[in-house]
Amino acid sequence: MTIVEHIATAADLERLPDDGFRYELVCGEVRKMTPAGNEHGKIAMRVAWRLAQHVEAHGLGSVYAAETGFRLASAPDTVRAPDAAFVCQRRLDAVGAVAGYWPGAPDLAVEVVSPGDRYGEVAEKVAAWLAAGTRMVVVVEPRQRTVAVHRISGAVDVLREGDVLEGGAVVPGWKVPVAALFA
Repeated sequence: MTIVEHIATAADLERLPDDGFRYELVCGEVRKMTPAGNEHGKIAMRVAWRLAQHVEAHGLGSVYAAETGFRLASAPDTVRAPDAAFVCQRRLDAVGAVAGYWPGAPDLAVEVVSPGDRYGEVAEKVAAWLAAGTRMVVVVEPRQRTVAVHRISGAVDVLREGDVLEGGAVVPGWKVPVAALFA
């Protein structure tokens, strides 16, 4: 007897009913995401709000909320949704209008660590974003009150409350005091 395990696709993920949960697709496996807690939601919004204001004011591209899926791989499909994301205007123009998941990685992905997240899960997400072409991944760690900035070059900078998070070449001119994320 042969047992065939169903490998889900991005199309299957799009057809899931709205049951109040978020889902991601990792190598064909659907993963249910627990709803964010209060602190997680506030911090994610602080980052996204500041990012969106800067991006819009300077016409740099588009900022996306946590519900937005990015298709990182096909056959088997991987669709991930960061807590906030940015795609530069040049790439938006090249791809054009997209009805479903964004075809590829964002230029910037932001992940806010929740109390229930395991270190390995966060490291897996960072590795997936970078492998798919994300140029910068920002990991906000509320318990430590730190921000780790992972770059596609492999460089990692850990920022503390007295430091300033900067977008560098990925989001030119964007600067946020780390302490402001935890205020």
